[in-house]
Amino acid sequence: MSVVDYSKWKDIEISDDEDDIHPNIDTPSLFRWRHQARVERMAEKEQELDKLKKERDEYENQVKVLKEKLKTKDSEESTDMTKVKQALLQLEKKGDEICVKQKEMEKKEKLEPWNVDTICSAGFSKTIINNPEGRGTDDLSEEEKEKRMKEFVKKNEAKIKKYGMFRNFDDSRRYLMEHTDLACEDTANYLVVWCINLQMEEKDDLMSHVAHQTICMQFILELAKQLERDPRSCISAFFHRIQQAEEEYKKAFSDELEGFKDRVRKRAEQKLEQLMKEAEEEERQERLGPGGLDPLEVLEALPEELKKCFESQDVELLQDTIARMEPEVATYHMKRCVDSGLWVPDANKKE
Repeated sequence: MSVVDYSKWKDIEISDDEDDIHPNIDTPSLFRWRHQARVERMAEKEQELDKLKKERDEYENQVKVLKEKLKTKDSEESTDMTKVKQALLQLEKKGDEICVKQKEMEKKEKLEPWNVDTICSAGFSKTIINNPEGRGTDDLSEEEKEKRMKEFVKKNEAKIKKYGMFRNFDDSRRYLMEHTDLACEDTANYLVVWCINLQMEEKDDLMSHVAHQTICMQFILELAKQLERDPRSCISAFFHRIQQAEEEYKKAFSDELEGFKDRVRKRAEQKLEQLMKEAEEEERQERLGPGGLDPLEVLEALPEELKKCFESQDVELLQDTIARMEPEVATYHMKRCVDSGLWVPDANKKE
């Protein structure tokens, strides 16, 4: 039988939970006062929730309007795009503040004890800003994920590469806020592959630069997992955090970056070795003679006197050498030479 966990009932606030009440105090009146104070506190909390919801709705509407202006660059109303971008940056800070307030209220709600007015009602429900539809990949098969990534890369490859070339946090944040769809696993995967390819091309400096942008993207995705939010709503929060972070957080970022670059270098080395082996095997397959033997391997295995004959391409010396050898040994080696293509019987007749 499973054990019932009673811990969730231990912090229930009730009106008659005080045993030490002075006999001169009217107990029913005291309970009513306590209840009234608690109801007023709950009413204040509801007002704070309503205020936060209005701020969030206003924030989303303003962001939507500004993004529409950015899209219509050729219209007369959007001649000064610099002001629009500055306004969008100001809104990012406001969005961060809203997220902080929301987290504080969630934490406060969890710590509050239950009471007779809330024990049977729903608590604070979390609202996710910019919650997308259909971005999850948990239910997709490997083939579907691969197909989806190919379509995403085909559509956004130029944008991803442009993001990978930015040099500082502010430029990266502005660009991702203009192209929020890039905040996803597909972008991170593409950047990792790009880093490996750059290292294979011996472009270590460029690889290190793109690696920095890759870790930024991975930290955004990790932050989204921790907060259980969409990665697109965590772009500004991450860059604000990394720029204002304590040394411990910055050190964690730096350590992860250096570890990632080491893994990229090792993977690039492995892939180069694999490609060289594949190239050697392909070349070997092309060399195989009519009997399926490799002429280089057969040549190395020949007795020294026979090897000199083939290296000098002296037919008379070859005939004399074979005549001096034991028939079985000569037959064995010459058959291998024919099977590998080192020796072609009746070559002059065929020509």
